Amino acid sequence: MDRYIGIDYGRKRTGVAASDPLGIFASALDTIDSTKIIDYLKNYASSERILAFVVGYPINMDGQPSEAQAYVDVFLKQLKKAFPETPVHLEDERFTSVLAQRALIDGGAKKSERREKGSVDKISAALILQSFLDRQSGSSGVAGMDPLNVPDSLSRNKTRRRK
Repeated sequence: MDRYIGIDYGRKRTGVAASDPLGIFASALDTIDSTKIIDYLKNYASSERILAFVVGYPINMDGQPSEAQAYVDVFLKQLKKAFPETPVHLEDERFTSVLAQRALIDGGAKKSERREKGSVDKISAALILQSFLDRQSGSSGVAGMDPLNVPDSLSRNKTRRRK
Protein backbone atom coordinates (compact mmCIF):
# COMPACT_ATOMS: atom_id res chain seq x y z
CA MET A 1 0.00 0.00 0.00
CA ASP A 2 1.07 3.58 -0.58
CA ARG A 3 2.41 5.50 2.41
CA TYR A 4 4.07 8.79 3.23
CA ILE A 5 6.93 8.46 5.72
CA GLY A 6 7.65 11.14 8.31
CA ILE A 7 11.16 11.39 9.72
CA ASP A 8 12.46 13.28 12.76
CA TYR A 9 16.20 12.83 12.24
CA GLY A 10 18.57 13.21 15.15
CA ARG A 11 22.27 12.54 15.66
CA LYS A 12 21.57 9.51 17.87
CA ARG A 13 17.94 8.52 17.27
CA THR A 14 15.48 8.98 14.45
CA GLY A 15 11.73 8.93 14.87
CA VAL A 16 9.72 7.40 12.04
CA ALA A 17 6.01 7.73 11.26
CA ALA A 18 3.81 6.52 8.41
CA SER A 19 0.57 7.69 6.89
CA ASP A 20 -2.48 5.54 6.41
CA PRO A 21 -2.97 4.34 2.79
CA LEU A 22 -5.25 7.31 2.02
CA GLY A 23 -2.68 9.84 3.24
CA ILE A 24 -5.00 11.32 5.88
CA PHE A 25 -3.55 10.25 9.23
CA ALA A 26 0.00 9.92 10.51
CA SER A 27 0.93 7.25 13.03
CA ALA A 28 4.14 6.91 14.99
CA LEU A 29 6.04 3.79 13.92
CA ASP A 30 9.37 3.45 15.61
CA THR A 31 12.53 5.07 16.90
CA ILE A 32 15.67 3.83 15.18
CA ASP A 33 19.37 4.28 15.82
CA SER A 34 20.31 6.99 13.31
CA THR A 35 23.18 4.92 11.92
CA LYS A 36 20.63 2.27 10.86
CA ILE A 37 17.85 4.47 9.48
CA ILE A 38 18.58 3.91 5.77
CA ASP A 39 18.53 0.13 6.23
CA TYR A 40 15.30 0.42 8.21
CA LEU A 41 13.68 2.45 5.43
CA LYS A 42 14.87 0.02 2.73
CA ASN A 43 13.36 -2.85 4.69
CA TYR A 44 10.11 -0.90 5.11
CA ALA A 45 10.06 -0.12 1.37
CA SER A 46 10.30 -3.84 0.58
CA SER A 47 6.75 -4.33 1.92
CA GLU A 48 5.14 -0.89 1.46
CA ARG A 49 5.31 1.60 -1.41
CA ILE A 50 6.70 4.93 -0.18
CA LEU A 51 5.08 7.88 -1.98
CA ALA A 52 7.37 10.48 -0.38
CA PHE A 53 9.50 11.22 2.63
CA VAL A 54 8.65 14.16 4.88
CA VAL A 55 11.71 15.15 6.87
CA GLY A 56 11.67 17.55 9.80
CA TYR A 57 14.04 20.42 9.07
CA PRO A 58 15.56 22.28 12.03
CA ILE A 59 15.22 26.05 11.85
CA ASN A 60 15.82 28.55 14.65
CA MET A 61 13.05 30.85 15.81
CA ASP A 62 14.55 33.70 13.78
CA GLY A 63 14.32 31.61 10.61
CA GLN A 64 18.06 31.02 10.43
CA PRO A 65 19.57 27.55 10.05
CA SER A 66 20.14 25.72 13.32
CA GLU A 67 23.36 23.89 14.11
CA ALA A 68 21.49 20.58 13.71
CA GLN A 69 20.81 21.41 10.07
CA ALA A 70 24.26 20.18 9.04
CA TYR A 71 23.47 16.66 10.32
CA VAL A 72 20.09 16.64 8.63
CA ASP A 73 21.66 17.79 5.35
CA VAL A 74 24.07 14.82 5.45
CA PHE A 75 21.12 12.49 6.09
CA LEU A 76 19.16 14.05 3.20
CA LYS A 77 22.01 13.26 0.81
CA GLN A 78 22.06 9.64 2.02
CA LEU A 79 18.29 9.40 1.69
CA LYS A 80 18.28 10.76 -1.87
CA LYS A 81 21.09 8.39 -2.82
CA ALA A 82 19.24 5.37 -1.36
CA PHE A 83 15.83 6.41 -2.78
CA PRO A 84 16.57 8.49 -5.90
CA GLU A 85 13.04 8.20 -7.31
CA THR A 86 11.19 9.06 -4.09
CA PRO A 87 10.36 12.73 -3.45
CA VAL A 88 11.61 14.32 -0.23
CA HIS A 89 9.71 17.18 1.38
CA LEU A 90 11.11 19.32 4.19
CA GLU A 91 8.83 20.31 7.04
CA ASP A 92 9.52 22.89 9.74
CA GLU A 93 10.10 20.93 12.94
CA ARG A 94 9.96 23.79 15.43
CA PHE A 95 7.89 22.93 18.51
CA THR A 96 7.38 19.27 17.56
CA SER A 97 9.21 18.04 20.67
CA VAL A 98 7.12 20.32 22.91
CA LEU A 99 3.92 19.14 21.22
CA ALA A 100 5.03 15.51 21.47
CA GLN A 101 5.67 15.91 25.21
CA ARG A 102 2.23 17.47 25.60
CA ALA A 103 0.65 14.58 23.67
CA LEU A 104 2.29 12.09 26.03
CA ILE A 105 1.05 14.01 29.08
CA ASP A 106 -2.45 14.37 27.67
CA GLY A 107 -2.45 10.69 26.74
CA GLY A 108 -1.78 9.74 30.35
CA ALA A 109 1.79 8.53 29.89
CA LYS A 110 3.64 7.97 33.14
CA LYS A 111 6.57 10.20 33.99
CA SER A 112 9.01 7.36 33.28
CA GLU A 113 7.48 6.88 29.82
CA ARG A 114 7.73 10.61 29.09
CA ARG A 115 11.42 10.59 29.96
CA GLU A 116 12.08 7.97 27.28
CA LYS A 117 13.32 10.14 24.43
CA GLY A 118 12.47 7.51 21.83
CA SER A 119 8.77 8.07 22.48
CA VAL A 120 9.14 11.79 21.85
CA ASP A 121 11.10 11.17 18.63
CA LYS A 122 8.50 8.94 16.99
CA ILE A 123 5.62 11.18 18.07
CA SER A 124 7.54 14.18 16.69
CA ALA A 125 7.86 12.31 13.38
CA ALA A 126 4.10 11.76 13.37
CA LEU A 127 3.49 15.47 14.06
CA ILE A 128 5.84 16.46 11.24
CA LEU A 129 4.08 14.10 8.85
CA GLN A 130 0.59 15.13 9.99
CA SER A 131 1.43 18.79 9.40
CA PHE A 132 2.44 17.94 5.83
CA LEU A 133 -0.65 15.78 5.23
CA ASP A 134 -2.96 18.49 6.58
CA ARG A 135 -1.46 21.07 4.27
CA GLN A 136 -1.74 18.69 1.30
CA SER A 137 -5.44 18.19 1.98
CA GLY A 138 -6.12 21.84 2.77
CA SER A 139 -6.98 21.00 6.38
CA SER A 140 -5.98 23.38 9.16
CA GLY A 141 -4.36 20.63 11.20
CA VAL A 142 -5.06 19.03 14.51
CA ALA A 143 -7.58 21.19 16.36
CA GLY A 144 -6.71 24.05 14.02
CA MET A 145 -3.34 24.59 15.71
CA ASP A 146 -0.72 26.51 13.79
CA PRO A 147 2.58 24.74 14.59
CA LEU A 148 4.42 28.06 14.36
CA ASN A 149 2.15 29.69 16.93
CA VAL A 150 2.20 27.38 19.93
CA PRO A 151 -0.07 28.52 22.76
CA ASP A 152 1.55 29.46 26.07
CA SER A 153 -0.09 26.43 27.66
CA LEU A 154 2.14 24.21 25.49
CA SER A 155 5.31 26.19 25.92
CA ARG A 156 7.95 24.44 28.00
CA ASN A 157 8.41 27.61 30.06
CA LYS A 158 4.72 28.06 30.80
CA THR A 159 3.72 24.48 31.52
CA ARG A 160 3.29 23.78 35.22
CA ARG A 161 5.37 21.08 36.74
CA ARG A 162 3.42 18.33 38.37
CA LYS A 163 4.67 16.88 41.62
